[in-house]
Amino acid sequence: MPSSGANRVHRDNCRCTECVNQDTRQRNFNTFEINPNIELDHVSSGSDGVTVKWSDGHTSVYPWSFLQFYQNTNHRSKEEDELECWGAEAANVPPSVPYGEVMKSDSAVGKLTAKIVKHGFAFVTGTPYEDPEDTRRLLERIAFIRITHYGGFYDFTPDLAMADTAYTNLALPAHTDTTYFSDPAGLQSFHLLSHKQPPGMKTVSTSDTASGGKSLLVDGFHAARLLQKEAPEAYEVLSTVRLPWHASGNEGITIAPDQRYPVLELAKDTGELFRVRWNNDDRGVVPFDERFSPAEWYAAARKWDAILRRKDVECWIQLEPGKPLIFDNWRVLHGRSAFTGIRRICGGYTNRDDFISRWRNTNFPREAILERIIG
Repeated sequence: MPSSGANRVHRDNCRCTECVNQDTRQRNFNTFEINPNIELDHVSSGSDGVTVKWSDGHTSVYPWSFLQFYQNTNHRSKEEDELECWGAEAANVPPSVPYGEVMKSDSAVGKLTAKIVKHGFAFVTGTPYEDPEDTRRLLERIAFIRITHYGGFYDFTPDLAMADTAYTNLALPAHTDTTYFSDPAGLQSFHLLSHKQPPGMKTVSTSDTASGGKSLLVDGFHAARLLQKEAPEAYEVLSTVRLPWHASGNEGITIAPDQRYPVLELAKDTGELFRVRWNNDDRGVVPFDERFSPAEWYAAARKWDAILRRKDVECWIQLEPGKPLIFDNWRVLHGRSAFTGIRRICGGYTNRDDFISRWRNTNFPREAILERIIG
């Protein structure tokens, strides 16, 4: 006979229509009103599962699939990601999906989100660029646009409208955005709407790299694997030492995450890398109270920086009007070369959870998702 504690667990996880709201899939009762000493009155089995009548008068049915799963494990794992790491060669045939398809069909949204999950980035070809609202509508096909201190959907030129080097024409090294948020942006997007010389000069063709502004992409997971293979002690340092991060350039805004975070964030249950948080410009003072000294951190970070700058790791791609880039900000670092002239770029951030939800719901059957998420 199971203990009263085990009985409470089973009773709390009843799957019947009385206990689970079939519209919201939420628990429909107060767990803490269950009698701590609840007992089994009667148990029977059939082709659909096991039926239990409890001492409180309730009857529960547990499907065989539910019981069999929880006999072997105590929680649901996330979907298996088929990641494909890359380096400089990704520029040759970058993953892409046509704009027209994405706007018409959820199956095409599924293709787009699946490519981003697999490769970390994708282009959307044939996107109208006369009006940035077309790009906004494209991003909203994935999920709503995240609001930050920069606003929501952005449409800017290098005018330092915000106190950030992104609003200049300077070269930017490989980095991830919003390192200073507890929950960094999940997706980021850039759509080059135009690139012109200052007034009075001829327009520069976007295929003419003499004007600069090529985009740099680095697969952070690939770089981390190289670091772990070549310098495992450096990998351990960067995944252990928790750093302060901040955004303090704009008057009245001082943002820092809820706690310090390492450069390489590992899942607690598997030890696998799930997020890269790297922007040396936004980093605070390396702490002295960690297992590794600041000197050890600087030595490890130097090796990491050197890998990020390798020619076979850097992927350089020229952005073009009509071809917005969407990438995973938890995985892919981005940067650019310096440029002359006036570039107009639009885009936005998307929350990670909303992106993953959209990916799930456009790539897997609804019941399979609910089984994995709810249990």
